[in-house]
Amino acid sequence: MMLADYSSEIVRDEDHLALAAACQPGVGLCTIVGIEGSFSRRLGAQLAVLPDGTTVGDLADGCLESQLAKDITQCAERRVARYGRGSSRIDFRLPCGGGLDILLDPKPDRAACRSALEALQLRRPARLAIESEGPLLNRSYLPSLKLVVLGEGPELETVASLCSAMRIDVEVYSRDDLALGQAAPNVRFDPWTACLLLFHDHEWELALLEQALASEAFYVGAQGGERARSDRTLALAARGVPEEQIARLTSPIGLMPACKSPRTLALSALSEIVGRYEQMRAVT
Repeated sequence: MMLADYSSEIVRDEDHLALAAACQPGVGLCTIVGIEGSFSRRLGAQLAVLPDGTTVGDLADGCLESQLAKDITQCAERRVARYGRGSSRIDFRLPCGGGLDILLDPKPDRAACRSALEALQLRRPARLAIESEGPLLNRSYLPSLKLVVLGEGPELETVASLCSAMRIDVEVYSRDDLALGQAAPNVRFDPWTACLLLFHDHEWELALLEQALASEAFYVGAQGGERARSDRTLALAARGVPEEQIARLTSPIGLMPACKSPRTLALSALSEIVGRYEQMRAVT
C-alpha cells in the first residue's frame, strides 16, 4: 500500500477499513461507544457510510448496518444514538437482545483520520479521538498482522496460500533465499509481526531463530515435536542466546497437536498466531 493512499479497497486489515473510507469527503463514520449485554462485535467497532449509502467496515449484521446508513444521512451534527435494549424506538431491536450506543458522525475529522491511517501504514499504533459520552473516548488501532515465514516444502507453500486467502500480509523465504548459518537479510520484525520457521532440516534454524528471538516479533515459532524443541533449546543456549529469549520460542506450534498434513499444520499454526495478535488488539 502506498503511503497517503486512503482507498479502503487496498487496506488489508478489516479493523482499518472504515477508518480508510472516512478519510474521503462525504463519508460518515459510525462507532460503537457503549455496549449493554452481549454483542458480536467489540467496543470501538466501526462502519463508514459512503454518500451513496454503501457501507464499509464491520460493525454488525446487515439489518443494523442498513439502519445506520439511513440514520447518519439524517444527522446534521455528530450524536450518540441508542439501538436495541433501552432505545425509545420500538421498531428496531437487536437479535442478541442487548443495547448499543453508537456515535454517528456525518463529518469525521478527515485530517485526524488521515493521520491515523498514515501512522498505521508506517507500522505505528494510532488513535482517533471519539469525544463521546460513552466509555470509549479514543479509538485505538494496531498495525496489521504480518507474518515472516521461512522454511521449505509444502508446509511453506500452504501457509503462504492461507495467508493470501485471509488477506494477511506475509513475507516468504525459502532455502533458496537464505544462506546456511546466517541471519535472513533485509528482514524486519516489529511488535506486530510473527516469525514462523518451517524446516525439516533443523540445522537451518539456529541463526534465523537467534535473529528472530532478539527482535520485537510478538511470536516466534518453529516446526517440530518435543525432541526438536529440546535440541533447539540446547543449541541456542550453546550459542549464547539468553534464557529469556529462548523462553519466547513456541514449539511445537499450533493449536492442534501432532498435525499430519501441511494443510492442518498451516491452519493450526495460523490460528495460534492470529489468536495471539487478537489478544494484543483486545487490550488497546
